[in-house]
Amino acid sequence: MDFSSFLEERLATFLATLADPWQQVALVAAALAGALIVASTLVKTIIPLRWLALGGNVGFVVYGLVHPAPMVFVLHVVLLPINLWRVLEMQRLTRRLRDADRLGTEELKVWLQPFMKRRRLQPGAVLFRQGDLADRLYVLAEGRLEVVEAGRTIEAGQMFGEIAFFSPGQRRTASVRCVDPSTLLSIDEVSFRRLFFQNPAFGFEVARLIAGRLSDDVSRLQGARPEPTTGQASEQAGGRATERATERATERAATERAPPPLDYTAAASSPPARRPPP
Repeated sequence: MDFSSFLEERLATFLATLADPWQQVALVAAALAGALIVASTLVKTIIPLRWLALGGNVGFVVYGLVHPAPMVFVLHVVLLPINLWRVLEMQRLTRRLRDADRLGTEELKVWLQPFMKRRRLQPGAVLFRQGDLADRLYVLAEGRLEVVEAGRTIEAGQMFGEIAFFSPGQRRTASVRCVDPSTLLSIDEVSFRRLFFQNPAFGFEVARLIAGRLSDDVSRLQGARPEPTTGQASEQAGGRATERATERATERAATERAPPPLDYTAAASSPPARRPPP
């Protein structure tokens, strides 16, 4: 059989396939599935990619069942639940992060635990020191910690270490020491970046939480700043007035002591003095 005969036979088979309504359904499903798979390779975020891949899986399952094509059917029956589980997992994470402001300690541990590593500390242990490289973001699940330089405590459910984690130098601004037996949840920078690029909504919600904590810190610092009393304000005003008076007196004294400027133009134009005859 030459090549032309092979093409004629394949064309006749294809036309016979188009005559069957069920085969038309199978071919349309395969065409749509192929288009969805191609589109999934062009998107840049993971959730749209998973949804497109799911559509492709469904189309190829229909094609493999109706055509029939057993290997295609088995392959996409296996891939379909995997893609479905992944996309539901990412959407569940996003919803939990949106509600993170209303979560308690237990709920906080629930949504962080699948994505973070657990670590235990005993009293007196130092988690990190001032100036150390900040390569992890922490949430205290249980126990109590102390920020040594600031003299404040970290209670269960609080996120900490985020300032240095996102700073350009990534250096710790204070030391943290364990006060009570504690359980920590932590995520490293690589894992965080992976989650961020897989689902930008995740990164946005985490950034919103961090911005809220920074705003609380700024408000607390502004509230702790002491206002000057009436006596202090009077002393400050008197000091400024004394400084201005001293400056004016210094300028006036310098002006009075300065000799008058020489008139070199008049000296040059006057005739020289005559000497008396001997």
